[in-house]
Amino acid sequence: MAALTGTVFTADFSSARQWVAGRSSAYPNMGPTNRGDHKLDYLFRQYCPGGVFSAVARAGDGLWNCNLLTTEGSPDGFQVRAGDVLRARVTLPTGAGAWPAIWTWRDGRNEVDVFEYHPDNPNLLELSNHMSSGSYLYWRDQSGAVAPGGTIDLRVTLGARSVDWYVNGRRVYADGRGVGVGWHAYLIVNMSVSDGTYHPRPSGPAGTRLSWVCHSLTVER
Repeated sequence: MAALTGTVFTADFSSARQWVAGRSSAYPNMGPTNRGDHKLDYLFRQYCPGGVFSAVARAGDGLWNCNLLTTEGSPDGFQVRAGDVLRARVTLPTGAGAWPAIWTWRDGRNEVDVFEYHPDNPNLLELSNHMSSGSYLYWRDQSGAVAPGGTIDLRVTLGARSVDWYVNGRRVYADGRGVGVGWHAYLIVNMSVSDGTYHPRPSGPAGTRLSWVCHSLTVER
């Protein structure tokens, strides 16, 4: 991989130039729901100052108003490319049913999951490169850093020949497959809610809130 020259993207989660709120082609008809992916999401068109991504229980329909921001369709239209390095600092949620993620998406594919997390698996991160079949790892942390309410540093090198994931500076997975030379994709940062199929469904009256924090997200090229 060529030497990196500098930071090309620094996330401002309140910026309407960088992000589109509450719409994504990763959801049927651009949203607001995606029940086929076992989610109780109802995408809410709200930005996320301070990087706080939330889901709030709605009244009457069993769904949750969920934050999703994507660079797809935004005025800046930023896309990550093969060879980029993404860095993020996140605080994980604590509530059952919370499903935070940072991922990429374009033209119905080009998905790489920087991370997914479910508090019912308290020390496990899901790391996936959907550009290559079978390229994923359910990584269990033995240090205690990955835990509900824990804050961790993530780094992902989006290499053409290998996608490499780092947690708190330690490489935990190199898939040896990569994304291909011409790969590029939009960023998505969101909070989803599990419907109970694979992870516990959350409980609570209307107004119950689940949240996680993306303190920072940058891309180097």
